[in-house]
Amino acid sequence: MMWLQSQLTRTDMKGNVWGTNQRITLPGAIRCGAVNGAYAAFAGELKGSIQPGQLADVVVLTQDPFKADPSELLKIQVERTMVGGIWKYEFK
Repeated sequence: MMWLQSQLTRTDMKGNVWGTNQRITLPGAIRCGAVNGAYAAFAGELKGSIQPGQLADVVVLTQDPFKADPSELLKIQVERTMVGGIWKYEFK
């Protein structure tokens, strides 16, 4: 979540601001981490987007990041994660 927050705010954990002209939108950041991340790992045919034939790894968050203030994204917790169709983590 820190990576996501820093892409939108260009602020680090200490509050320092770096390259404000490089801020991107939330949809852009999600695409960068998912689709572009899979492409960079030479796995774009297997993962990175939600479509038939792709792996269905999922992260469930405690709050909708599209409704949160970008500077508060770090406070959103991961509730559950699914890897290969199996729930691997659940926040208790």
